[in-house]
Amino acid sequence: MSTLTYPEVGATRLGPLPDGYHHLHHRVAVGRGRADFEAAGAAVTGWHMHRTSGARVRASTARAEAGTSVRVSIGLGPFRFTAPCEVVWTAYEKKHIGFAYGTRPRHPECGEECFVVDLADDGTVWFTVLAFSRPVSWYTRLAGPLVPVAQRMYARRLGTALRRIVSAS
Repeated sequence: MSTLTYPEVGATRLGPLPDGYHHLHHRVAVGRGRADFEAAGAAVTGWHMHRTSGARVRASTARAEAGTSVRVSIGLGPFRFTAPCEVVWTAYEKKHIGFAYGTRPRHPECGEECFVVDLADDGTVWFTVLAFSRPVSWYTRLAGPLVPVAQRMYARRLGTALRRIVSAS
């Protein structure tokens, strides 16, 4: 029996994103060539990108694998929010590396988010965040339109962190 809080498991991989949720799509170039692609893929699937962005990550595995339990927390002091998730799919392919996690009980939202690195034919390394979510907790419902803004800011922050990781490798 699944402990996920939404029925559309895997929609970030298979598409289309389901109706009735806020959709997020953020894509940014983070490097060039095979070495940058591999560095970016390792940073995404090994939680380094999230940690470098300022998030705290507690995961049951060293790298993303289907079924991994993940607790991501962001914020400061009393304004730190913890988000329990579970990895629902992974991709470790020649030109496509990444994973998605879905929300579990006590997450302030319900939905799914994926983090993927692609190596384009021209050598560009692209990082994509794709998500669908809707508020569950009283405070995310109260925050209303501010939540999607915060999610976009966080996606951009992840891209910036990943670009720094790749350029330092």
